[in-house]
Amino acid sequence: MGLNIEPAAPSTAASTAPSTARATRTTRPKLGGRTWLAIVVVGLVGQLAWTIENMYLNVFVYDTISPDPNVIALMVAASAVAATVATLLVGAWSDRLGRRRAIIAIGYIAWGICTAAFGFVGVPSGTETLAGAAVIGAIVAVILLDCIMSVFGSGANDAAFSAWVTDSTTPANRGRVDGVLAVLPLIAMLLVFGLLDGLTRAGDWKLFFALVGAVTTITGVLSWFLIRDRGVPARRDRILTAVVHGLRPSTIRRQPGLYLTLLIWTVIGTSSQVFLPYVIIYLQRYLEIESYALALGIVLILASVLSIIGGRVMDRVGKTRFLLPAVAVFALGLIAMTFAREVPAVIGAATLMMAGMMSSIATVSAMTRDATPADRAGAVQGIRMMLAVMIPMIVGPFLGAAVISGASHTYTNLGVLQPVPGPEIFPTAAAVLLLVPVLVAIRAKLVR
Repeated sequence: MGLNIEPAAPSTAASTAPSTARATRTTRPKLGGRTWLAIVVVGLVGQLAWTIENMYLNVFVYDTISPDPNVIALMVAASAVAATVATLLVGAWSDRLGRRRAIIAIGYIAWGICTAAFGFVGVPSGTETLAGAAVIGAIVAVILLDCIMSVFGSGANDAAFSAWVTDSTTPANRGRVDGVLAVLPLIAMLLVFGLLDGLTRAGDWKLFFALVGAVTTITGVLSWFLIRDRGVPARRDRILTAVVHGLRPSTIRRQPGLYLTLLIWTVIGTSSQVFLPYVIIYLQRYLEIESYALALGIVLILASVLSIIGGRVMDRVGKTRFLLPAVAVFALGLIAMTFAREVPAVIGAATLMMAGMMSSIATVSAMTRDATPADRAGAVQGIRMMLAVMIPMIVGPFLGAAVISGASHTYTNLGVLQPVPGPEIFPTAAAVLLLVPVLVAIRAKLVR
């Protein structure tokens, strides 16, 4: 099933041009049913686990440990750093091995166990006299566990699985594949909202985390039978050498299309992280929408359909032509969310926002795969993680937290005023997107 390529010497493999990589990968056969099944199942469950980490873990901390938005921002930033380091090292390691399957399977199993462990973290009862110390201890524990979970999750999903998808696709079908992959987070959110949100409302966090952890672990076992390595030649250079290679200025100068595409992804990701960690709290506490799970379910279904259609349009019109319109839809949805208050308006605005966001991410993801050298798909995932995940997850949540603190919106819980996210997070996210056209113009001049 894989492509037989003669192993290249380290000196020449390191300088493989994107055009060569594209020419090589186009000889692969069309995607088969087994490959699609692996992409959807392993990708969906990975996004299910990330939904818990990126959204519901924030709600868990807000409800049970501390309502301070800076605690959420710190947790998100710490886990992003841990995830990036893991992706850099595991991605390069998978290139050196020439295999991804074992890393995916073992990583998902450990990922599920860590997810289930969140149910045992919290402020112990009967510690009222040591409330400050108990809260600090719980904050430290949840951040450490989040970092450990992110190491396994990123190594398995962001490094090995994402590299395997690059190994398995060609420029001709990446619009469809990344369009589907972009929808999986929305479907994961829909499943969580529809099947598990009641547990969080009832405060049954232990069962909530246990169910998601069990599904993730089972998927790790299934992935061993679903996924087949693609015969990518093992590299001979050391792991740290491969990591450093991707950060060298000379490498960046040789591949401006790859690195500028990743910078565009940085901007889109930062914009997303300004509001995503706080959006459920915003709907619950600021807008006071009791049926927010139903509203989000409608949004996610509509946005998923639009994103899948967008992936097919992307393959027809071209990725670079599709990018700016997708970003414009994202920005329009953010502006609309600023003024939406009633449920129908929120559904309409959020649909535009989510469809635009996922289509934008799908586009830059497909563009990144096209520019990835065939023998460095794993190492590139580490660079992608640094620029597309770590930086956005550090800058975005803290920017959102600063806006929330500055706006000083509050609600009363048991007679105590607590900070709550307000609509200001959405225009702030839209303002970040103004950098995208600038980077697109620079990329167009340097990449012919």
